[in-house]
Amino acid sequence: MLREFIRNERIAYFSMEIALQNEVPTYSGGLGILAGDTLRSAADLEMPMVAVTLVSRLGYFHQSLDDQGMQSESPDIWSPEKYAVPLPAKIAVPIEDRSVWVSAWLYVLESYLGGRQPVLLLDTDLDENTEEDRRITDRLYGGDVAYRLKQEIVLGVGGARLLHALDFNVRQYHLNEGHSALLTLELLRHHAYPADDLRPGDAPYDIPAVREICNFTTHTPVAAGQDRFPYELVYRLLDDFVDRETLHHLAGQDELNMTRLAMNMSDYVNGVAKRHAEVSRRMFPGYRVRAITNGVHPHTWACIPFRKLYDAHLPGWCHEPDQLLRADCCIPKDQVWQAHVKAKTGLIAVVKERCGIALDPALPILGFARRMTAYKRPDLLFHDIDRLRAIAEHSPFQIVLAGKAHPRDEDGKALIRQLYKHMQQLAGIIPIVFLPNYDMEIALKLVSGSDIWLNTPLKPFEASGTSGMKAAFNGVPNLSVLDGWWVEGCIEGVTGWSIGENCDDGESYDISNSSDADALYRKLEHIVLPLYHENRDGWISVMQGAISKNASIFNSHHMMRRYATDAYIR
Repeated sequence: MLREFIRNERIAYFSMEIALQNEVPTYSGGLGILAGDTLRSAADLEMPMVAVTLVSRLGYFHQSLDDQGMQSESPDIWSPEKYAVPLPAKIAVPIEDRSVWVSAWLYVLESYLGGRQPVLLLDTDLDENTEEDRRITDRLYGGDVAYRLKQEIVLGVGGARLLHALDFNVRQYHLNEGHSALLTLELLRHHAYPADDLRPGDAPYDIPAVREICNFTTHTPVAAGQDRFPYELVYRLLDDFVDRETLHHLAGQDELNMTRLAMNMSDYVNGVAKRHAEVSRRMFPGYRVRAITNGVHPHTWACIPFRKLYDAHLPGWCHEPDQLLRADCCIPKDQVWQAHVKAKTGLIAVVKERCGIALDPALPILGFARRMTAYKRPDLLFHDIDRLRAIAEHSPFQIVLAGKAHPRDEDGKALIRQLYKHMQQLAGIIPIVFLPNYDMEIALKLVSGSDIWLNTPLKPFEASGTSGMKAAFNGVPNLSVLDGWWVEGCIEGVTGWSIGENCDDGESYDISNSSDADALYRKLEHIVLPLYHENRDGWISVMQGAISKNASIFNSHHMMRRYATDAYIR
C-alpha cells in the first residue's frame, strides 16, 4: 500500500492534530479540522502530500456535563488498527540521553472523487520503550510542559526521520502551527558543514538551504498561545541536539519560542486571514507574513440536503466551488428554504435525542459552538439578561450552544457553568440547550441546522474562525464580530451582519464587552430577528448571499490552490 505514495515528490504536512473522521479523535478543534480539510482538498485536487501527526490513542477527551454545567473529562479511546495499518519502519529520537523508538500507522484519507492521501500517525507505544516513553503519543495536548516537549520532539524530529526511513520523496515541508518546529532542527543537522571546513565565526549550518524547503502557517494571534519552553528543560531533553548559540539565535535568547523558530526557518510564512496576517506582523516586526485565508472542505461541510441542491443546479460545485457564485440566481428561493428546513429538522432531532428538549421549528435558532475559553466570549450574548429577555418577548428565538473547555482551563470551565446559569434564568422565555461532547458530527448538524451563526470573539484574537464558513455552505448567515475571516466575508445585509465597527489600523480596538453587547442586541432587535419573522423572501436572499459570496470563496479548494501557487511552487 505504501508503494503508491513514495513514487512522486510530496509536500510533507506536519500538524499536531488532524481531524480525519469523526470516529478517529485525533483533533481538539479548529486547528485539527482545518488540517483535515487541507488534506481532503489535496486529495480532491490530486495534490501530492503526506501528512504527519501523532496517533493520540486516548484522543483529546470525552466531555460530560452535569445539570449545573460542571465539565468532567474521560479518555476518548480509539483503536488505530481498525482504521490504519502498521508500518514496518522504526526510528529513534534522543530524549534525556536515551533513544525513544517511534513507529507509525498509515491512515489513507480517501476523497469521494477517488484521490488518496497518506497520513502517518506517529506512535511510541513500542516494546523497545520504557512505560513512560510508551505514553508520549497517548494524549493530545495532555500532561505537563515536559510531556508536551517530548511530544513535539516526536512530531518534528521523529516525523522527519520516519519520512526519510520510509523513502518518501519530500519536496517541501509545511508546518501547520509551531508544534512541529523542531523538524527544522533535524533538517539543519542534515545541512551541517563539515567541522574541518569551518573557519572562526562561520555558522555551522546551511540555514538558507533549510529555509528554502520550509513553509509555516501561524494560527495564533496572541503571545500566550505560542509554545515556549525553558532552555533548562530543552537542554535536559535534547542536550546539544544543535549548536546552542545557533538555537538561541533562531528560537529566542531567553526561552525556546516555537513560533519564532518556525518563522526564522521558513522561507514562506502566512497568517490564516488578512487581518490575522496584519496582527502577526505587529507581533513579529521585521518578518514578512503573507495571508492565505482559511477555507473549509465543500463536500464535508455541506449537509446532504444542500449537496443535493447544488448537484441539481450547479453540477461540479464540489471540485470547482466558485460555481456557487451563481447560487443567488440559479437556485430557486423555495428550494433553498426547503433544504434548510430539512437541515433544521435534523438539528432539532439531535437536540431532542441528546438533551430531551423539543425546539420549535418555526422559531429562529441562534447557533454558537466554539472552544470554551475567555477570548471567544460565549457569554457576551447574555451580558444583559433583562434586555435579552425583552428582545425575545417581542421577537422570539432559541439558542443552541456547544464547545469544550481544555481540561486545565478553569476559566473556560467556569464559562460553561455560567452559561448553564443563564439557561436557568431564561427558562420559559428563551429555549436554550447545550449539546455536550462537541465533535465533527455535532458541528455539521449545528452549522447546517441553525438559522443564524453567532461569533463574538474579543478582537483581535480571532485568527480565522472557520465555523462561520461552514455555516455559509449551508446558507446560514453569520452575525459576527469583525475579526478573522469575517472582515473579508461580511457584506452587511447581504451575507450576514456585523457586530460593532471595523478597525482598519488594527490598533484602536474597542474591547468593551458592554459596547459589543449593545451592538449585538441592537442588530438582533432591529434588523436580524424582524427580517426573519416578517420578511421570509428577504431572509432567503441573505441565505443566498452567504452561499454565493462566502462559500464560493472561503473554501479549502481555493485555499489549497493559493498554497500551491504562493508557497509550494517557488
